[in-house]
This record gives sequence, structure tokens and C-alpha cells, in this order.
Amino acid sequence: MYIEQLYTGCLSEAAYYIESNGEAAIIDPLRDIDQYITLAKERNTVIKYIFETHFHADFVSGHIDLATITGAPIIYGPGTQTSFKVHIAKDNETFQLGKVSIKVLHTPGHTLESCCYLLKDESEKDYALFTGDTLFVGDVGRPDLAQKGESLTVNDLAGIMYNSLQGKIIPLADDVIVYPAHGAGSSCGKNLGTQTSSTIGYEKQTNYALRAESREEFITAVTEGLTAPPQYFSVNALINKQGYESLEKLLEKGLHPLSVESVKDLMNNDDIILLDTRASFLFTEGFIPGSISIGLDGRFAEWAGSLLSFDKTILIIAEPGTEKESIVRLARVGFSKFAGYLEGGFETWRNSGESIDMIINVEADELAMDIPHDDKLVVIDVRRETEFADGHIKNALNIPLSTLNDPASMANIEDDQNLYIHCKSGYRSVVAASILKHQGIHNLYNVLGGWNKIKEQEKIKTEKETSILN
Repeated sequence: MYIEQLYTGCLSEAAYYIESNGEAAIIDPLRDIDQYITLAKERNTVIKYIFETHFHADFVSGHIDLATITGAPIIYGPGTQTSFKVHIAKDNETFQLGKVSIKVLHTPGHTLESCCYLLKDESEKDYALFTGDTLFVGDVGRPDLAQKGESLTVNDLAGIMYNSLQGKIIPLADDVIVYPAHGAGSSCGKNLGTQTSSTIGYEKQTNYALRAESREEFITAVTEGLTAPPQYFSVNALINKQGYESLEKLLEKGLHPLSVESVKDLMNNDDIILLDTRASFLFTEGFIPGSISIGLDGRFAEWAGSLLSFDKTILIIAEPGTEKESIVRLARVGFSKFAGYLEGGFETWRNSGESIDMIINVEADELAMDIPHDDKLVVIDVRRETEFADGHIKNALNIPLSTLNDPASMANIEDDQNLYIHCKSGYRSVVAASILKHQGIHNLYNVLGGWNKIKEQEKIKTEKETSILN
């Protein structure tokens, strides 16, 4: 028996490869499936099954493309309805894989079709549980993702999840390994742990949700403090349920080189988004006016899905050689409309003599000197509310990056104010600055190093929001 966790950090997503006696199963594959095909070939195995723990909301699965290439069936849990062929497993149904077996445990709550997959070893002993978004390290899946047509409240789903955990997971032996679908940073739970695996025993001892003493206590614990899910979650869940265009076809559309003149023509179209995927420090030094910065060096796909419209067509401005990566990572969260990419990247634009824009960077000590002397200075902190509450510049405005496209978020900003934008370290603030520039706001500055550097400045007054933290 061989198990490999295939972890994608920018999405905090874990897919799994399980193998026994020349047969393999893939659990929760990403849309770009080459890694699974390659691994099976390298190990001289045949992919026999594709298991899905549920309809994922935070990424587009590779289940359909992988089934098309391998002929392996796609397996979902009870009650699943799709627009493509799947095997709908029964609760407790068992699938033989070489000398081991995989048992379906229907565990609704995160979604109604959610399942965990219990791997039994060659001696039929419970060995590992692939928990999807039902159980994480230190957390459980959010219960507020009811799909269209389901008349269930958040409390309803939380109560259903409580029953699933109590009836199916807690009775398992303490030494059973827990392999979840996500790790820290994922929006599929409230506060996932940093480890990407655990054991049933450890989670019983330490996971706040499993330690709840009653159904009511559990419901309160898992629903309190839930922030709204990212806008792309509903889009991705629907794609995973209804099907999608193959990644190969998307790459054919997206990997289309465009000249400077072609880009200029397309920029006049309101349907086009110029997306610059270069690192943030390169973007601030110069970019095509009107373009949005979301760098590949951060949580690229997650922020793209949260901030960009799926109805518009994306034109890529990338570092030469990263065009394919940009499109693949966008496709992972459901983007399918691509105009192509600027051949040669931003340098081609600059060298052609076209106009460029810039974002002015300031050090934290410059901000410290400017605050007492500029009565038009406004600090905009684009971190999450909980980050802001844990410490921020006195009188700063908290406008989380995820809300920046909401017209109401900037309603109280005056035209003559000087905006100093920061996040924790600098990635999100550049994204925010590019969005504000796109909206026509240009009197802004990006604070280098963000809060990490600001809190070192003794001259900058800071405070906490204890009411939120408590």
C-alpha cells in the first residue's frame, strides 16, 4: 500500500493518490490532472477510481478530465445529482483496490452529499480516513454552503454535521490517520490548523468542534464568527456539478500571443480585464494603465476568484514563460474566458513607447513621519477584520481586500485625501492599489512591508479592537 498527499499551497488543497498491487485511486483531484497521470505511469499502476468527497466550492475538480483519459469511474456519495455520468455510492459501500479497500462513510453537513472515505489495509484494519471538508486539522467544514434549491439553514446543516461526526467519525479508533482536503489558509473552515494530517485521537483531544458536549454547543461553536464565503464558491460548486470545458481547450484559447496593437484595441472593450500576474514589486515599478495586479507569488487563484468577474474576458500580462501557469491557476477556480496574453509581457509594452502607470511605494518610517504633518492622510488597512482587530494604526480605516469592489467600501473617501494602503506584508496592498487605480483613484501610496514593518515604528500609534477579539 502506498499513499501520497499532493498538496497545492496557494489553494491549501490536498488531493490524494492511493495505490495497492498495481491499482490506484485519486481523491479530490485538481483540474490540472497531469500530476496524477504522471505519478501512475511512474509507478506502473492503473487509475481505477476517482473519489470525490463532495461538490467542491473553492476549486474546480479534475474529475471529468481524469475520467475521460483513464476511463475510471467518478464516485460521489448518496443523493448526488450531476449532469455527467458518475457512480453514486451507497453509505458503507466498499470498493476493492488491489489488496486494500475503501469504504464510503456518508457524512453530510458541509454539503448534503459529503462523504469520507475509510481506507482499510491488507488485514482489513481501519488505517486512514480521507475526510474531505467534513473534518480538518483543528476544525470542521463550514455549514453555510447550502446549494441552490436546498431549503436548509446554516443551523440545519451544522446539526446534520454534528450527527455525522458523532455517528461516523468519533467512533473510529484513535490511531486512524486523518487526511483532510484542506489546510491552513483555506476559506472552507474558520481556522484550520497548520498541519496537513492528523489522527482521530488527536482531533478528539484538541479539535474544538469534536469537544462540544452537546448538539447545541456544537452548532454555536461552528457557526459563530463565520465570515461570508468568497464570491466564487457558488460558481465553482455549480461547475463541479454541471461539468466544464476541458483544460486543454482552455489553454488553446488562452495561450494566444497578442501584439501591443491588439492589446490596445482590446483595452477599449469593457468586457476585457487586463490581469497582470507578475510579482507585486515588479507591478509597482510600472504597469499598463488600468490593469489589475494579482501576482502568481501569492494566493493568486483565490484572490482572482474573489475579485474578478467571471462574466468578463481575461487578457494576461505575465512574466514571459509563466503564461500557461497563469491560465491553469485561473482555470482551477473556474475562469474560462481568455483573450490571450501580451507577447513578451510588460517589457514589450514599455519598449514600444506606450504610456505606463506606477504605484508609489513608501517605507513604514516615511509613513510615521507623514502622519503628524498631513491632515489629508488616510490609512487604509486591507487586512481581514480579525487581523485588523488584533492590532492596527489608530484611526485607520479597515476595508478588507475582499470588499474593495463594493462601491460602498470607498463611499466616505474624499477626492483630496492621500491614501496610504497596507496589508500584512505587501501582497494584498498592491492588489488593492491596482483596483483603486482602475477605479480612477490615483492619490495613493503602498506601504512596503505592511503591518509587519508598521508595528516596529514606535512613533506610529496603534490599538486593538478587544470587543471583536473577545
